[in-house]
Amino acid sequence: MKGIVFIELLAMAEDTLGEGVVDDVIDRAALPSGGAYTSVGRYPCEELMTLIKGFSQQSGIAEAELQRLFGHWMMKSFSRSYPHIFAGRKGSLDMLAAVEQEIHVEVLKLHPDADLPTFDVRRRGPDALDLTYRSPRPLADFCQGLIEACISHFGETASITRTDRLDARMTEAEFRIRLGSGT
Repeated sequence: MKGIVFIELLAMAEDTLGEGVVDDVIDRAALPSGGAYTSVGRYPCEELMTLIKGFSQQSGIAEAELQRLFGHWMMKSFSRSYPHIFAGRKGSLDMLAAVEQEIHVEVLKLHPDADLPTFDVRRRGPDALDLTYRSPRPLADFCQGLIEACISHFGETASITRTDRLDARMTEAEFRIRLGSGT
């Protein structure tokens, strides 16, 4: 995984839990990287999961909820760092529909070594979309947080129904999103 993800997780944890907790989690985790990340470096997802587990233990917040909250944090970071990606979008469904065919294409131009998840998108009308997340990394809760924050970014409400399909090699989650139904 790209280092920017680790940097943002540490920033969120420091902001919400404090620098001392972050230092303690990193010290106890005995990470191969030592907890030192660069934005363009690549690091194993196992380190991210170790950090999430450590922050969960320190905060009492379930790991799934921490991933979801991290998704919210990352969406805010994306909107600050890449406002041009959001410009001209009609709403959250247009933004979500563009992830695989537009946004990931641009990410790969900048970072050809990025190992991105895949997203299958099916529009079910002007106010409904099915989005299927597939990745060898167990980050469906993070993805859900990104979706929720994207909807919020555009000032919309929606109902989100999630169906998980897990096996030893792949995480798959289908999100059925319907605007206007509340989250």
